[in-house]
Amino acid sequence: MHHTSRRDFLKSGMAAAILSTTGLKPAYAAAKRAATDWVTLGRTGVKVTRLAFGTGTYGGRVQRELGQEQFTKLVRHAYDNGIRFFETAESYHGMPEMLGIALKGVPRDSYRLMHKFTPRPVDDSRAVIDGFRKQLDTDYFDILLIHCVRSPTWPEDWKKLRDDFSEAKEKKILVAHGASVHGLPALRAFPGNNWLDVAMIRMNHNGTRMDTPYQQESRERGDVNEVVGHVKKVRAQGAGIISMKLCGEGQFTSFEDRDAAIKFAFDTAGVDTVTIGYKNTAEVDEAIERMKRVLNA
Repeated sequence: MHHTSRRDFLKSGMAAAILSTTGLKPAYAAAKRAATDWVTLGRTGVKVTRLAFGTGTYGGRVQRELGQEQFTKLVRHAYDNGIRFFETAESYHGMPEMLGIALKGVPRDSYRLMHKFTPRPVDDSRAVIDGFRKQLDTDYFDILLIHCVRSPTWPEDWKKLRDDFSEAKEKKILVAHGASVHGLPALRAFPGNNWLDVAMIRMNHNGTRMDTPYQQESRERGDVNEVVGHVKKVRAQGAGIISMKLCGEGQFTSFEDRDAAIKFAFDTAGVDTVTIGYKNTAEVDEAIERMKRVLNA
């Protein structure tokens, strides 16, 4: 047992008195948070930056229309300014290849890469994953997700695919696996599912483009309280939480909404990282600065 001496007690008391009169904060005060901080996704051990670079704005259309040269400049700008988490998907047609070209020559261990697999019956999912690796010129993925699950029975529907992901994880082809979700019916099957290393869930402060009770997409506002409740349960079981639709799929144009969405996602819902799609370097810079300001307000 550790015993505190009278001298130690007096020293600590004196230090507290000095801090209280000078306004200085002790070293253990809450650290400042930044978009470019490395954070760990749950039990996975995978460290990503708090802000990710997304390539799927309107299915990737916004990024595709930049063309390869401008897209590469945008990716490198984000990388040079500390964003080291990049994500894409099979359904963002052309974007995996464009992202692979943009990252060519960048040390693979200096960034994290997430890909998303469109679920459908396939004879050889390993061949599909190998195709993904070729597209992105990588030996492995830090995260591979089953993309856009909608059915309440998705864990059973895609059991073979989940098993294939688990096998790929054992072979070091991927580090962590999970799913991205669209709709409350599928999200309700996330808590208690220990296969999920990572969950990608739509999150903002007012439900814009968030999950509704329907399996199909709806323009109704999502049920924020229910979504947050599921997020907390999934996080408590050790999964990492990635947020999408932070800007309401581009609908949040006011400073107030964007600030509120960031504050809510991190401080109320408790997500680990958020992904945002960009179309120019000014948007990258703005997102980095906004996150720093809001999270430390």
